[in-house]
Amino acid sequence: MKQTQHGRFWPLLILLLLPMLACGLFDSIGPQIPRNAAVVNVVANTSLQPWLETAVPAFNDSKAKNSDGDPVYVVVEYVEAGQAVTNMASGADTALWLPEEPVWANVLADQGNATFQGDCVSVAQSPLVIGLWRDVADALGYPGLPLGWLDVGSLAADPSAWNYYSGGELGDAFRLGHTHPGLSGSGVSTLLAIVQAAQGKSDAVTTAEIQRPIVQASVGAFEGGVATFATSTAALAQTMRDRGVTYLTAGIMYESTAVYYGQGNIIPVYPLEGTFMATHPACLNQAANGVIQESARLFRDYLLSVAGQETAVSVGLRPVNDAVTITAPLSAENGVALSQPQTIFNAPSVETIYSVQELWQAARKDVNLVMLLDTSGSMRGGKMESMRAAAMQFVQQMGDEDTISIIAFETEPVLLVEYTQVGPARAEIIATIDRLRAAGDTTLYDAIGDGAALIAATHSINMTNAMVILTDGQDTRSYRYRFDDALIKAATAHDTTVFTIAYGSDADERVLAALAARGNGNFYQGDEASIAAIYEEMSAAFGGSVGVGR
Repeated sequence: MKQTQHGRFWPLLILLLLPMLACGLFDSIGPQIPRNAAVVNVVANTSLQPWLETAVPAFNDSKAKNSDGDPVYVVVEYVEAGQAVTNMASGADTALWLPEEPVWANVLADQGNATFQGDCVSVAQSPLVIGLWRDVADALGYPGLPLGWLDVGSLAADPSAWNYYSGGELGDAFRLGHTHPGLSGSGVSTLLAIVQAAQGKSDAVTTAEIQRPIVQASVGAFEGGVATFATSTAALAQTMRDRGVTYLTAGIMYESTAVYYGQGNIIPVYPLEGTFMATHPACLNQAANGVIQESARLFRDYLLSVAGQETAVSVGLRPVNDAVTITAPLSAENGVALSQPQTIFNAPSVETIYSVQELWQAARKDVNLVMLLDTSGSMRGGKMESMRAAAMQFVQQMGDEDTISIIAFETEPVLLVEYTQVGPARAEIIATIDRLRAAGDTTLYDAIGDGAALIAATHSINMTNAMVILTDGQDTRSYRYRFDDALIKAATAHDTTVFTIAYGSDADERVLAALAARGNGNFYQGDEASIAAIYEEMSAAFGGSVGVGR
């Protein structure tokens, strides 16, 4: 048989590859992981991501070996402490966990997994601060005039007081945000800091103190001014930076997060009453085999080395190795005061964490939610099934005192649930969603107009107004409304937060993105695989029952 040109090529290619195979160029099991490597799976808080994104590759490139002579390779996942507890409660192949505080290892033990207790070593520090736009800090007279937890809570709850300081130039309201306390350690610490401030003490508060009326009133007043809850520390800071002062005036975050993402525009404010210090312990999984434990310790030792600690400082973390000099960006130019905080609150107990989470669910503002669901014919099949499942789970996570209205839109918008308190009617609401079927055209604009009218008729200063819009197509039939500035103003009136989901590639992304931007919400591009995660994230933003708890 005649040999083709391609046939003559393959023997030559093999001869060229043989030397590379001999020198081990392709000796790997997966991307970049050396053959026979001891793989150390690490879970870390998102506030450590800027550090570990540099430190982990540097360690892997160092080709460290354990006592068996095997190379050690680190793989890291970034998960907030509360969510990590939920993920690891029934066991984990995680070798090293880096939450904000050692108490989270105790919370995990209480949830059924005690393997991370007993060997926790702090690898960096960062105080919990109020991340404030520099222009806002100047308007409030900071740092000449000290600011505290109760001060920012009062400003967020009283637009007239905020207008006195801002002159109307820094947004109509002082918009405050923090992370969800069921998902994030910083969210729990925020609530406990309010309790500590209300009690005027630095010793750890007790569950009995959390139940005192003055404490509950203080937490309620603070939470009454909170505009949104973020799923993670990093997400809070990034969104605040990207969307500006009119989206969030202040966000509760770590000093390192404010410094890294704020870049001098968002500065750390050290509350006058005191604050918590995140010690970022690296906790070893005592159930891991000896080789993995040894390998994890090698990585932890690297984080504590001068090289590892200098990298931590470079992204705004305070070092725990005394041999390391603190330099920029931990500088006055970025609003950092290394003499602060002067008062550090003592670490809480597991019981106080649970207790303050329960207080938060009672204290946060109830949600007045209007949910608009596309049930047009193009939603048939898997789209409808996934949407129903995600929406039902969302309702399951809503608070008992929250209210919901549901409009299904196809050839005409249909009001299925009207301003109903969730708690007494939860099963009925879920059953209503489960009965949804796809048919007809798409009356998106009319549904938005009807949803806006519902909020106008039911809004209250004691509730957070929100609208969730899901559609997989463009408007094909609306005749009462059109997409214009009047419709946007109606949808975002009464400080309504608007979340929009483009479900598939045919949705009108321009319309949905514009609504979310004007409504201080988020625009998501979703599909059948991601829709559940999108509704989970929205549930967190509204203060839904997600993450860890009693």
